[in-house]
Amino acid sequence: MCFPLQWYPMALRLQLGQWLGADEYRAPPMAKIAADTTTELPCPEDLLNWRDAQTIAGVDVRHSPGCIVDNPNAVAAFVRGTNNVSQQILMASGLTPDAVEKGRDLDGDGDPDEIHIRLEVVELNGGSPESDLPTTQYAIAPGISPGFWVFAPKMFGMATENFESSKARSMLRLPSPAIRVEQGDIVKITLENSHYMPHTIHFHGVDHPFVDEDGEGNDGVPVTSEKPVLPGSSRTYNMQPRQSGTMFYHCHVQPHVHIMMGLQGLFVVEENRPNNWLQTLNVGAGHVRVPSVAVTEKFDREYDLQYLDIDIDLNNRIQKSNDPRLITRDMHRRYDITDAKSDFFTLNGRSFPYTFRESLVVTKPDEHIKLRIVNGGSTGIALHTHGHKVTATHYDGVEAKPAARITRDVVWIASAQRVDLDLETTNDGLHSYGSGIWLLHDHQEKGVTNDGIGPGGNVSAIVYENYLQENGWPKTQGMDFNKFFTAAYYRKEVPVWGDLLNGKFSDVEFDLWMLIRLLGLGLSLGVMVALVINGINKRRP
Repeated sequence: MCFPLQWYPMALRLQLGQWLGADEYRAPPMAKIAADTTTELPCPEDLLNWRDAQTIAGVDVRHSPGCIVDNPNAVAAFVRGTNNVSQQILMASGLTPDAVEKGRDLDGDGDPDEIHIRLEVVELNGGSPESDLPTTQYAIAPGISPGFWVFAPKMFGMATENFESSKARSMLRLPSPAIRVEQGDIVKITLENSHYMPHTIHFHGVDHPFVDEDGEGNDGVPVTSEKPVLPGSSRTYNMQPRQSGTMFYHCHVQPHVHIMMGLQGLFVVEENRPNNWLQTLNVGAGHVRVPSVAVTEKFDREYDLQYLDIDIDLNNRIQKSNDPRLITRDMHRRYDITDAKSDFFTLNGRSFPYTFRESLVVTKPDEHIKLRIVNGGSTGIALHTHGHKVTATHYDGVEAKPAARITRDVVWIASAQRVDLDLETTNDGLHSYGSGIWLLHDHQEKGVTNDGIGPGGNVSAIVYENYLQENGWPKTQGMDFNKFFTAAYYRKEVPVWGDLLNGKFSDVEFDLWMLIRLLGLGLSLGVMVALVINGINKRRP
């Protein structure tokens, strides 16, 4: 009973078999029944019909096929200018009248050339003096809410959905909005620092003067060009970009902290065309519902994709206190980025499974899709397209010569690098293998996990319309997604394959009989050792 059977002499084993019965196969412990878990709805109902194609203030806002999409009223206001739309549209958008002001048509080509954008700084999932839970809550995946700072369009009203909710409004989110202006526009961007720390904006790769016409610093770099914008203050940056391309913008105050906290976004300079009314801000990046004239000349659809990796040792420091002095000390003096590790990986501010709600690249056969990509993270990305090979047309806003363009299914994107990709869906065995649900993800394997649990991270997919349900959810034929929409799964409480083979991969129940045997074995060994020691002592003179 106490020792493994093979330890006994054969004669004794036979005798025990006659007394107690043969030692037959003993079944393993029973599988543990999974605890009840709360499952989120994978694809919430579009109650306000935001997904539909519609015309607002004379702006044709395209149908957006995902489960969760941008407010079309805000899209229309970003195109026309918040100073040029009705009060009704402004109220429905949540924006202030001066959030995106559009002025005169200076070159007479039918679109505004004076653009004034106002951005604020918002904290998501920060500490609260009234609750142990974070405030202005924003989840990147079920049960996962690291702290963030983001640039956000100027809005009126509360930061949360309502008085009873701690959830952030839909436009207050990661990543900071993608900015679009036209080549040659006179652009003013005002940072109204609504945060408790100093900040700036640096326009990475965007054509701008080092100082403005008044001699004020214009590069957003406190070390060389100007002092940072203090809490409650503002600064206006001026530029007139001469070159088109996909660029980047980010805070340059303590950049090893502020950039990684989320103060970064795409900055796109579009080619100059007549009647080129641009969607000046694309909140949360993703599908561009009003693409530029130049893009529609060559492409059927356009998507902004922004990648970021998150070190919770940094991001969650803002949840430990709401005293700016303590947070400043912990983040800028006690946090050591040289010891950093990446725990979470996002695409457009979400990790899988939420990426399937709002960051799918939807297409149909024989299309060309423009993908504008920025890697805002601390490590490179090996972006892999299942079922397709893409062509890199631009790097860091500069067009590659046709002879230098490479068609491949893994594209390396370094930190802060921008790449424009042409996704062609011609079913020729090279550009596309045909319709389906084809994953799109970083092929560095930790990038497809949430703190080491997979599937997670920046996993998304290229989905053909015939594989998309009416509500925007893909017609998957593999694993049941419900367990991925539980916080318990990413707390490592749910077996990865617990729902397969009638629980054969479930966790194991506690084996009481094995504990009794081990205790008996330990007791027997103890008695044997005691007897040996006692016999040795008796033989001593």
